[in-house]
Amino acid sequence: MSYGSKRVVTGAHYGLRDWLAQRITGALVALFTLIVLVQVLFTSGPIGYEAWSGIFSAQWMKTLTFAVFVALAWHIWFGMRDIWMDYVKPTGIRLVLHVFTIVWLVACLGWAVQVLWRL
Repeated sequence: MSYGSKRVVTGAHYGLRDWLAQRITGALVALFTLIVLVQVLFTSGPIGYEAWSGIFSAQWMKTLTFAVFVALAWHIWFGMRDIWMDYVKPTGIRLVLHVFTIVWLVACLGWAVQVLWRL
């Protein structure tokens, strides 16, 4: 007597790695947010362009901010890729959406570099 199907689950086997990457990148973004909030709270005077420029003018802060932007892009990529794979069934449309997402994220990272190193 046979119970259930003898389904063999195969695939890329990257579920745990992606899950862990989502959690780590999310934690990095949350930690960075707390760091920026602390800096803003301890800034005296009005918070204008000069204050924001001062917070992000140190090289370590620019580097940390760019690292967080990369982590955020990676976080977004995993989330969007899963959405496209789960809800868009036609392969051609899914491929176009994947490519669009990658191009958009790379463009955002390029813009982040311009903004950070122009300060």
